[in-house]
Amino acid sequence: MKRIGFIGLGTMGKPMAANLIHKGFMVTVYNRTAAKTDELARLGAEVASTPAEAARQSDVLFTMLSNDTALLDAFYNEQGILSGIHPALTIIDCSTVSPQTSQKLAEELAAHFVDFLDAPVTGSKPHAEEGTLTFMVGGSREVFEEHNHLFLALGRKALYLGPSGSGSYAKLAHNTMVGINLAGLAEGLSIATKAGLNLDQFLEIVRSGGANSRMVDLKGDKILNRDFSNQFSLKLMLKDLLIAQGLTGAFQLPAPMLQTTASLFQMGLSKGLGDEDMSSLIQVYEEWIGRQVAKPGEPDVEAEETPAPPSPLSGRERRRNTRVKLDINLKLSIYQWEQEGSFSGQNIDGTLFDLSESGLQITTAAPLAPDMFIVIHFPQEAELPPITGRVIRIETDGDKFRYGCMLSGLPPYVRIKLENYIQAHIEHAL
Repeated sequence: MKRIGFIGLGTMGKPMAANLIHKGFMVTVYNRTAAKTDELARLGAEVASTPAEAARQSDVLFTMLSNDTALLDAFYNEQGILSGIHPALTIIDCSTVSPQTSQKLAEELAAHFVDFLDAPVTGSKPHAEEGTLTFMVGGSREVFEEHNHLFLALGRKALYLGPSGSGSYAKLAHNTMVGINLAGLAEGLSIATKAGLNLDQFLEIVRSGGANSRMVDLKGDKILNRDFSNQFSLKLMLKDLLIAQGLTGAFQLPAPMLQTTASLFQMGLSKGLGDEDMSSLIQVYEEWIGRQVAKPGEPDVEAEETPAPPSPLSGRERRRNTRVKLDINLKLSIYQWEQEGSFSGQNIDGTLFDLSESGLQITTAAPLAPDMFIVIHFPQEAELPPITGRVIRIETDGDKFRYGCMLSGLPPYVRIKLENYIQAHIEHAL
């Protein structure tokens, strides 16, 4: 059985190395922070003191590091990987780095008869723990096929994509979509929160509709439970988005959604969220909407400190609950077309019964017809101009008729004044 080395025991690397140990491989591990090797040593791993030592003791060496700088340092420092390489060694890099870095290392190692695969992964910490990662691999197909059993020991699928750098290109394109999808989820949840919707119900709607995505499954409940424990950090996602921006610049490819999403993650980093899970991006939106996005019943600090002002018109339900009848006397001017260019009209008494979002309900003893236009005159105290409405619904109410009237061309300031008048009438009645 081949000896396996593993360098980089962070959020992803540690559970990956543990899986190799559990599946019977002889594993040597190295991490710059030595304490991270303790648990793996108890599982049976050998611990190397330098990257060079890990390379010398291995037939296949995995690297899983945070960025280009960390990866290149692991190769080129005084006791780096290049100091321990030997012919027939294969190095498999699972880091998310620029394709140029992957290509540079492949060329450097080939000169020393060492094979190199760039093999970043999809999935986060839970997938690394479960061994359900997917690998996207660039390099030699022959080398890929020789080591496919190792990929399947760590994940459920490995796809060969082409020459060196192909895996890194695929990962950056993939994570561009991940970041955009997460921003979309955060934005939709913020709209629903601001609108006062039940967020459990809203997520149920999302999961049953066209807005559903893997990001909704992975991060939706995590956001509502305010669980920002790190599965894939915000700062690492930002790093990937910034590398992707560099690629789109080189490709001369406009990428407006990528640019916007990267800016959002930079805001999250500036808020001190870098080490939290990338789902903590929601906190950028929470600052804008002035409240937390959380499950129904969860405490909302902002909402408790600054309760929303009551609506100037509480609407039909409040009037029903308080059993207040509006009973505001109106004068109605009724107009009906007789023929082209002429009409007849009359004035009748009416009563305002209710106010809805789109119009009024009035009662009167006079029979009116659907689509008839009326002009509504309020009491002088209301200081309201005449308002035009069209009869769209008719109901009988004892010896009277109740009409639903759609308001026509009502300016916003008149609407507000009307609502305030109704509210004052309700309060006086109470």
